[in-house]
Amino acid sequence: MKASSKFLVGAAVIVLGVGFLIAEGVRSTGVYFLTPTELVERTVQDPSFHDVGLKVGAKVVPGTIRRDDATQQIDFEVSDGVTAVPVTYRGLVPDTFTDANDIEVIVEGKLGRDGVFHATEVLAKCGSRYESEIANATKA
Repeated sequence: MKASSKFLVGAAVIVLGVGFLIAEGVRSTGVYFLTPTELVERTVQDPSFHDVGLKVGAKVVPGTIRRDDATQQIDFEVSDGVTAVPVTYRGLVPDTFTDANDIEVIVEGKLGRDGVFHATEVLAKCGSRYESEIANATKA
């Protein structure tokens, strides 16, 4: 076998190996991003979708936040305006996660077979809180 043929075979093996590792890494750490309506539709179509890690982006339904300070558990509902999904989270939430209206969140976790989204992470956005502070700062 010529040296150039050996080089090409070796390069092909390396490229295939790296490609396989990249594909496996993306598959094992990739996360779906859905709205509550899309989440419910996917789980109706495929019940095994309950066991998939995913992110849900929506607004917190006003008046649904229930906190248990002793266990650091927070229960609330998120909605995209069409479908509401109950969420439970144990841990500390960001400072922007308040009882104010119009809180946008991204929750990461899994939808349980009980219909409750069990979050492992909660990210909150409250743009109106910062917009008023910026407006006040520019007036001064």
